[in-house]
Amino acid sequence: VHVKMLAAPINPADINMIQGTYAILSPLPAVGGNEGVGEVLEVGSRVAALKPGDWVIPATSGLGTWRTQGVFPERMLLKVPSDIPVLCAATLSVNPCTAYRMLADFETLAPGDSIIQNAANSGVGQAVIQIAKASGIKTINVVRDRPDLPKLVERLMALGADHVVTEEMLRKPEMKDIFKSIPKPRLALNCVGGKSTTEMLRHLQPKGTMVTYGGMAKQPVMVPVSAFIFRDVRLRGFWITQWRKDHEQGELGVMMDALCQLIRRGHLTAPACTQVPLQDYKEALEAAMKPFTSSKHILLL
Repeated sequence: VHVKMLAAPINPADINMIQGTYAILSPLPAVGGNEGVGEVLEVGSRVAALKPGDWVIPATSGLGTWRTQGVFPERMLLKVPSDIPVLCAATLSVNPCTAYRMLADFETLAPGDSIIQNAANSGVGQAVIQIAKASGIKTINVVRDRPDLPKLVERLMALGADHVVTEEMLRKPEMKDIFKSIPKPRLALNCVGGKSTTEMLRHLQPKGTMVTYGGMAKQPVMVPVSAFIFRDVRLRGFWITQWRKDHEQGELGVMMDALCQLIRRGHLTAPACTQVPLQDYKEALEAAMKPFTSSKHILLL
């Protein structure tokens, strides 16, 4: 399948792959980028499910999306509807899928239940807020303190966040006030590690589950022995790449359909994006690696 790439984001995992620290590394020489959307220009005679004009996203990691054009086997691509915004399609295959699976696969959550997550302003965090809101699930969102905190809180509340707190506030007695109006969370989503995780775990219900899907602090997950013995908390991990390997294409299709429906209804938007022409990739990569980045950099191809 000959594809003209339209847009591709820069994600932390893309940078880790270049640094050589990620769990999967493409054989060199390689093209960066694991996510993005392209338009089919032409197809080989034995391609069955795609035709010129279709929009496609990567079906697997390591496709190398930071390019203007590419030729790929059909099995490496997944058709997506072309009636959703291009930035939604470009950022669909990693973060919203991760958010969707973590909300669905670890705890049976019902409307009115709550979850807690750190790195709430990340791509996954923003998707969690919106998908949870559409399902009637309350979110407690933890972010790092920063100079423009009120602006960030406002933005996350506009997405549907119920509560936004800083890491420092997790330790304060005022946290009790939050649990007067909503139940303690049965699910915690951890993308940070270190002290943030330990503090978040304190607010989890007995027999609750914490799912780790990232380690932005580059520190181990530390859990008090008492949390295991007296509250029987469960610690799990999630990696969307592994989920794709373990599940049939049909299950992936069901999830994509559900996410596209949320997008069409206005319940799921692309994360805050900064659009950058491909020739300015160096500046985009540098900006994407700065701390407190609240905007995802998208290469326009």
